[in-house]
Order: sequence, then C-alpha cells, then structure tokens
Amino acid sequence: MTPDAEGAPYDRDLMAAVTDLGDALRGLVDASVRTTVPPAELREVAAVVRAARERLTASTRPTTQLPALDDLVAFRRVHNPVTGVGSALAPPVLFRRAADGVVAEVSFGPAYEGPPGFLHGGVSGLVVDQALGAAAIRAGLWGMTARLELDYRRPVPLETPVVVRAAVAESSGRKVVLAGTVALAATPGTPLVEARGVFVLPREELRAAYFAQVTDASGRHAPPSRPTDATAPAGGVA
Repeated sequence: MTPDAEGAPYDRDLMAAVTDLGDALRGLVDASVRTTVPPAELREVAAVVRAARERLTASTRPTTQLPALDDLVAFRRVHNPVTGVGSALAPPVLFRRAADGVVAEVSFGPAYEGPPGFLHGGVSGLVVDQALGAAAIRAGLWGMTARLELDYRRPVPLETPVVVRAAVAESSGRKVVLAGTVALAATPGTPLVEARGVFVLPREELRAAYFAQVTDASGRHAPPSRPTDATAPAGGVA
C-alpha cells in the first residue's frame, strides 16, 4: 500500500490500472466525437466497445459501495465526474491550494461542447460547483450545495487553457458562502463565468439518513465520520 499526498494508503497497482483505463476511456470519448470514419467502421468499433463492457461488468459494485480506492477523509474519489482519474467523463481537473482558496488549470475538448466551439454552460456549472466544494474543504468548512448562481459573462472556448478559482466569501453556523470564477489562463483577471454558491451542513439526523447505506469496498458501513468527510464526494484538492 502506498500513501497519497494526504497520507491515506492505497493500492498502487490498482490506482495505476484505474488511471490507465480512465485515460483510455477519455481518449475514446474524444475520438468518438471527432471521428469521420464511415458507418461500417463505426459499427465494428461499437461491437468492440460492447465486448469490453462485458468484461468490465463481470464484477461490479452497488452504487452505495465506495470504490476500493476512494477515501472520504483524504478527499480521494477516483470516479468523480470532474476530478476522477478513472472517470470517462472527467477532464480531469486537479485543484491545488491557493493563497485564498483553490485553483486549477484545464482545457476542455469537444466532448464538452455546447454552442459550436464553446463549453456547454452546464459543464461550467458542474466544474464551478466542484471548485466551490473543494474551496470549502480546504478551508476546513463543508456542506452540501443549497444554491448555485452563475453569471455567464462570455462563452468559454474549447481547447483553450482556462483557470478555475474558488474561495470562501463568508461562513456562519451551518452555512458557508463561496465565490468562484472561470477565466482564460492568458487573462485570469477577466472572468468568463462568475459563480456564487451557498453550501449548508445538513442537520445530524439528515446526514445519518443521507449516508445510511454507504459502505466501503469491504461492505462495512462507512458514512462520513467528520465534518470535512461529507464534502469529499464533491471534492478533491492537491
């Protein structure tokens, strides 16, 4: 077992394999939206993909069971749709500490397209929500998203480096207010998207109900056990 940056142990070989598969799947998704091969080739590739799916579904887990590599305390979620190294959906985005919160650089390919040549607005919301959650975690605060407000100043271009930032604006009791932006890496001071989020810590009885069926990979009940754990499904900070 190898410790990660947060000191939590994980299986190095399994992590490498999950990461390798994630890279391959993201490459496949990207190729699938760029390809111009003829229908016959598309059908043959589809058959190969279905065969691969059959191999992967030979052993699966229920959605209430965490993957073996996940660690809520260390904020490690390998299949998170924004930060997960094993996710076919994730760019993936790696948030790192900043002086006032978190920051990440990323470039989005055509699989995330909304208007031609630009990022889908819903993907902007997904990534910003993730950033706000990561900023709350890094500040030792947490909660579940209660409100997310987005101002789309300009469209976010595809295949162009952008910088995502988020920080805590204020906190009080069970509520934390966060602010975030998406901007071109070349002009980080000019936001393309601005966001404001309100995260609320659910009452204890609600937290118990929300995570009542969550187990670790061995099947042992493993709900979030300390304040920062509960935001881990939406977090991931280097």
